[in-house]
Amino acid sequence: MADIRLENISKRFNNDIALNDVNIEVKDKEFFIIFGPAGAGKTTLLNVIAGIHMPNHGAVYLQDQYINHVEPEDRNIAMVFEDYALYPHLSVFDNIASPLRSPRYKKPEPEIKKEVERVAEILNIEWLLERSPDQLSNGQRQRVGLGRALVREPNVYLMDEPITHLDAKLRHQMRAELKEMQKSLDTTTIYVTHDYLEALSLGDRIAVINEGQIMQVGTPEEVYFFPENEFVAGSFGEPEINIFEGDIMTSEQVDFSPFFGQSAFGFLPKEKQQVLGNKGLQTIRIGLRPKDIHFQFEPVNSKEYIKGKVFSFEPLGAKAVLTVEINGKYIRITMKYNEDISINQDVYIKIDLNTAIYFDELGNNLLSQFSAKRRGMAWQN
Repeated sequence: MADIRLENISKRFNNDIALNDVNIEVKDKEFFIIFGPAGAGKTTLLNVIAGIHMPNHGAVYLQDQYINHVEPEDRNIAMVFEDYALYPHLSVFDNIASPLRSPRYKKPEPEIKKEVERVAEILNIEWLLERSPDQLSNGQRQRVGLGRALVREPNVYLMDEPITHLDAKLRHQMRAELKEMQKSLDTTTIYVTHDYLEALSLGDRIAVINEGQIMQVGTPEEVYFFPENEFVAGSFGEPEINIFEGDIMTSEQVDFSPFFGQSAFGFLPKEKQQVLGNKGLQTIRIGLRPKDIHFQFEPVNSKEYIKGKVFSFEPLGAKAVLTVEINGKYIRITMKYNEDISINQDVYIKIDLNTAIYFDELGNNLLSQFSAKRRGMAWQN
């Protein structure tokens, strides 16, 4: 077993707060993602687990054993760094083999050769074993760094953005390979990334972190369909979610004029009316994914529709991103590619509240959501 528990972890560097009261529990053999923007505290959190940084407050437990004062080399944790950290004077073979030749994990040479070749085959770098690091591309160096960690049998793998420097095609391939490797490695992996696609595709669970605080911990489905606040909602998806402000006019209607500057109404489904009515709110913030916004270019005379103009149109192969400007506010919509669209063209959008995500007036708390993805169109509070 190799479960990890962090209790009330805080870390400062001078006057800067890197981690603020972080609580996380990683299950045995789980592929656990730490996801957030640059400077959020992801790498600091990984370093605390590895023992590279000592927390100013809080406790780290490995297999229910308190390990704050256990030296990094005694934790039996393998770490993959973003910047490769290869030995420049050693060949690829010797770089991968180096952990197995250390005094602590020393293995016989025949066993080392077998393990290095096994890992090299998994990473598709067996043909590079005799090269030196300066003869490799960035992507190949990243794989060697990954191989140096995989050659061991640690309690936990810590991976700090290990495929960031790969090109897009190879990164996509490596995501699939890492998921498959996790099954064969049969151990706990904690993986840091700022790429939401990596987080959603690789993670059994995801911890979303921002400014040193955990925003939400959940499965990929939970953080995407049921984000606990606006920050989490905006972190997943490209283009990111649209957030509107609306006034609750009656138990059935929401007025969007505070956001758009023109009168427009959306009608709450019956399943939502009682839930939001019980909150006693006058103003709410509403999130809609770009794919869930209805639009048309033909004029329409209805209070449900809001008139705007095409601000930009970005073709992305079979689909495109349409940005609509309405009184200085910008709404992103995904659509099928259409070459006839022109800038400043009139467009009419309709807010469909069936697929909306509801937050309080500050955007800090999820109120409720209706997810079409759930079987039976289930109502979620």
